[in-house]
Amino acid sequence: MSERSEPKSRRERPAKPALSRGWIVDTAVRIMRAEGLEKVTMRRLAQELDTGPASLYVYVANTAELHAAVLDALLGEVDLAEEGGGDDWRERLVAVLTSYTLVLFRHPQLARSALVARPSGDNYLRLVDRVLALLARGGAPVEQVAWGVDQLLQTATATAAEQSTRDQDPAAQQEWDALTRALHAEDGTRHPAIKAHMPALISGGDRLRWGFEVLINGIGSTPVPDPD
Repeated sequence: MSERSEPKSRRERPAKPALSRGWIVDTAVRIMRAEGLEKVTMRRLAQELDTGPASLYVYVANTAELHAAVLDALLGEVDLAEEGGGDDWRERLVAVLTSYTLVLFRHPQLARSALVARPSGDNYLRLVDRVLALLARGGAPVEQVAWGVDQLLQTATATAAEQSTRDQDPAAQQEWDALTRALHAEDGTRHPAIKAHMPALISGGDRLRWGFEVLINGIGSTPVPDPD
């Protein structure tokens, strides 16, 4: 008859680290990088942290807040162009906005989530503060600068969400080819404006930069509406 194994005392098991918001968010980021944002749920996170989902709600209110926290963590990768690049505030501002867009490009699901997520962490606040500071150097009134930041970040976020979605869609190239054929075939009879603006309508170039510069110029010259 074999000897019975001695049960292992619970006290001999390694103690689990105490839960914290930082640990939860770090784990969520790791899951997102490995498995995608759709896997970052309270249930999946609780499983990874060896705890119950209810324990997580002490630190994170819901999945939307969790995704916003993940977004904020990744915004630490944004280059705020605080060094180099000369004293041209426009160049630095475009560089910051481009870096923000590229960070979202690298995380397609997060780019789409960022359209509705409301991050409030330190990395997001640093980004907003930096864009405000650079835009203010153009001399625009405070109200125009404040409203302008929202427009600039929305444009960057929407651009990243659109492009990253297309990059993952196997039918995207076929759709683009069909559109370009239709535009080239237009003889101007039914849609004369399209004919007049071809081929510039689909020409290449740094449209991202151009779009930022259009907004920056417009912010500086467009007063906010009178509240009355």
